Amino acid sequence: MPLHTADALVLRTYKLAEADRIVVFLTRDRGKKRGVAPAARRPRSRFSGALEPLTEVRVAYFEKEQRELVSLNYAEPVRSPLGTPNPEALAYSAYFAELIDAVAADADADERLYRLGTATLEAITEGGPVLPLARYFECWLLRLQGVYPPDVTCAECGAALAAGEGAFLAMDGHGFVCRRCHGAQGTDDRYLSARALAFVREARRVGPQDAAGLGASDDVLRELEVAHRALLGVHLDRPLKSTRVVQALGRPSR
Repeated sequence: MPLHTADALVLRTYKLAEADRIVVFLTRDRGKKRGVAPAARRPRSRFSGALEPLTEVRVAYFEKEQRELVSLNYAEPVRSPLGTPNPEALAYSAYFAELIDAVAADADADERLYRLGTATLEAITEGGPVLPLARYFECWLLRLQGVYPPDVTCAECGAALAAGEGAFLAMDGHGFVCRRCHGAQGTDDRYLSARALAFVREARRVGPQDAAGLGASDDVLRELEVAHRALLGVHLDRPLKSTRVVQALGRPSR
């Protein structure tokens, strides 16, 4: 069996037998893998501190042809969400990891998705506000999946949306529709205000560590959360376990 070494992000783990763990991890160059971490649940395991969701690790693993599970030899932590000074960020790191796991394809390298994960982890460890970071992460994840509209223009009439104009977000993610073409008088979970669209525009120009500097108010963050949740629900077609945890943390303070 050949030995592979790789940079990786831990996405999730679950128990196996009496002391082992199955580890799902995203490698930079070989996509998502699943492997057995022997004796990982023992107190003095060599994997201690390396298997938290969204931990960046340097891994070595043996891979046998035609076997789904690889055998982890070691996992050395490089950066961990446990180092964040913000307790809420730990819950969100599991949320980010679960979203990456939901969209990442087995054994299919996606450098952009990997970089989004590591850059988000870096922002978490710097200790900034986590809610703008969450909305930023969702924007980019959906964009990389081809779900979020590539341009802030009306998909019906083709007009660029003015700076002070909101729009409706198509749930298939294939475009924004201006109010004139939509023909609606009220708002719903598909509507993004001008301030929310400004966040979407600017999020495409900055890194995750700058998400808090985009100036989104609590109302705008809530607006984006509702729209993204609806869009993710359609795209993933299944609920996320970590969503309940982050929702339990409450709404932004006013």
